[in-house]
Amino acid sequence: MISIDLSGKVAVVTGGGQGLGLATARRLQAAGARVAVNYLDDADGANRRTAETALAELGDAGFVAPGDVRSRVGMEQFFDAVVAKWGRVDLLVNNAAILRDRTLKNLSDAEWDDVIETNLSGVFRVCKAALPRMQDGGRIVSMASISGVIGFFGQANYASAKAGVIAMTKVLSKELAPRRITVNAVAPGVVLTEMGKSIPDEVRAQMIAQIPLRRFGEPDEISNVIAFLCSDLASYVTGQTIHVNGGWWA
Repeated sequence: MISIDLSGKVAVVTGGGQGLGLATARRLQAAGARVAVNYLDDADGANRRTAETALAELGDAGFVAPGDVRSRVGMEQFFDAVVAKWGRVDLLVNNAAILRDRTLKNLSDAEWDDVIETNLSGVFRVCKAALPRMQDGGRIVSMASISGVIGFFGQANYASAKAGVIAMTKVLSKELAPRRITVNAVAPGVVLTEMGKSIPDEVRAQMIAQIPLRRFGEPDEISNVIAFLCSDLASYVTGQTIHVNGGWWA
């Protein structure tokens, strides 16, 4: 029997306190990894409490610390905290992202900047902070999106950021090959997280009509692919974008 075994590995999942990030944290821990998750520090501590509550089920295999993916210093401090806790970093999943959907005509500079800063520049800053602290032979998996390939109406900022993640993945796979660090991206279609469930019924029906499997994805169906890419089973897979979308292309 072939199984995914991440025993002894330390994983970082950005934005791992909810949605796909939380599903990924659970899946990696189930495979034996210890998992660290960041949160955006806020005045009333709500983000910290949310992340700690979500990760509580992981017990001693979970770790939560502040870290803003938009901040180089913040992410360096976060990774230092992970190394101080567990002595190493083996796996990195770049999951943190935001949405600010609006047509280009109505898209403000701030809405453009917010999404690019978090969804694209954030991946750059997280990788920059992680790499000096990451073990050779490690794994980086970044969350792209079907939107970054085919584009969705009203997502000029989001689609551009996710297309940039795909391009960055290809470049990093070449730069990090000498260290045997594989770098891949996963591009989901619509997934039934809270965000996916909020899609209006009419729009949902139009989307599902384009998907050969006639349904949206489940979080575990995405996290399973991420776990594979983090494992030794994917040791010769790098520079790739794995599309997990039920066959949806337009």
